[in-house]
Amino acid sequence: MLQRVEGIVIRTTDYGEANKILTLYTRELGKIGMMARGAKRPKSRLSSISQLFTHGQFVFQKTSGLGVLNQGEMIKSFRDLRSDIFLTAYGAYIVELLDKLTDQNDINPYLYELLFQTLNYMDEGYDYEILTRIFEIKMLKIAGIGLQVDGCCHCGTTEGEFSFSVKEGGFLCHRCLHVDERTIKINSGTAKLIRLFYYFDLNRLGSISVKQETKEQLKQVVEAYYNEHSGLYLKSKRFLSQLDKMGFE
Repeated sequence: MLQRVEGIVIRTTDYGEANKILTLYTRELGKIGMMARGAKRPKSRLSSISQLFTHGQFVFQKTSGLGVLNQGEMIKSFRDLRSDIFLTAYGAYIVELLDKLTDQNDINPYLYELLFQTLNYMDEGYDYEILTRIFEIKMLKIAGIGLQVDGCCHCGTTEGEFSFSVKEGGFLCHRCLHVDERTIKINSGTAKLIRLFYYFDLNRLGSISVKQETKEQLKQVVEAYYNEHSGLYLKSKRFLSQLDKMGFE
């Protein structure tokens, strides 16, 4: 039985001399896997549709195990995303994070739209660091480790200066710092952005202009929180860290 889905290639694995196993995140079926026979051959009609990040329509034969890709029609290749080392590295991190935090056939149209919009904005030249932070913060709910961003997670106040507590899972006001001696000091702009990124619709994203200090605080907060609560180890994150250490960011 043939089935058609709209999807984005989030992982490719070489299989034998000529084949690829594709992992797609699809609008209709969530995350699925399929065999693309002969896709490693340059002249294969499945070659272009079987590249990482490709957004397309995929027609496949459904089986009890891996589906078998029959044909595909590209909607968008995300060419700029794939041709720039920084964009490729950040894009690879985003799709690996989604891959690790989702199960097979777990249908989530909202998550599909979030993935598409994030990659699309990156391809269009929006700030890839900020897009990555937005994606990471939104994926916290999917990971089951959401944040308390509506005020101090100890006393509930929305007034005053705030720090971020990895242990408590959100903001602590200046009166409640005794609850966690290892809070991360953040400015008011960082606190506002964390809350905004947690709630807002990415489709409504306008121009992005964030100070470098705020970017660094956002990165510190998100990395510390994932490291403490997610238990994830991502190869793509390691590569991003190497780029950072080499001074490429």
